[in-house]
Amino acid sequence: MSKTFLRPLLIVGALLVPAVASAAPAVATTNVNLRSGPSTAYPAVDVVRGGASVNVHGCLSNRSWCDVTYAGLRGWMSSNYLAQSYGGTRYTGTRVVERFNAPVISFQFGNYWDNHYRGRSFYRDRDRYRGLDRGDVRREVREDRRDWRDERRDDRRDWRDDRRDDRRDWREDRRDDRRDWRADRRDDRRDDRRDYRDDRREDRRDGRRLGPNEVVIEGRIN
Repeated sequence: MSKTFLRPLLIVGALLVPAVASAAPAVATTNVNLRSGPSTAYPAVDVVRGGASVNVHGCLSNRSWCDVTYAGLRGWMSSNYLAQSYGGTRYTGTRVVERFNAPVISFQFGNYWDNHYRGRSFYRDRDRYRGLDRGDVRREVREDRRDWRDERRDDRRDWRDDRRDDRRDWREDRRDDRRDWRADRRDDRRDDRRDYRDDRREDRRDGRRLGPNEVVIEGRIN
């Protein structure tokens, strides 16, 4: 194949590389460890602060862990702590992974650690972590999912409790309003009756002051 023909292909290939290597932006929902592998059994690289931005390069096929870059550091985060807002809707967990359609990747321990952690203190213990049992990793994934479900259940319970408290407060306010309204009506009626009795009493007193043949005409007694 001639060099003249290869040159356009190389240019096209170079243009395609940024698109393949592009990362999707997301934010951390809380303070969470950036791990050196897709499990809490791997050493922590750093702590991602809640609300901090990360770039997601890809996620495992089960969407439980994602390979991200944070503050120039490369590592893995549980998808339970990733979020992204779009069109006024906030996506979290596996929903955010599906939202930006993160590519499915696998974790290649040797290459990954060689490329990113040679200067780290835990790199010298890589043989110990290289032998992590896949069953341990799966157990970690299950535990992370269980924790996420527990948090979701707690959030729903708190929401229901808040709704119940709001309804109870509303009913109590309505009951207080009705009680105050009845008390006001009772006071008004009592005042009306008292005023009526006072008027009757004054009328009777004025009548006793007049003689039997006297009447009041235009303010004069005749």
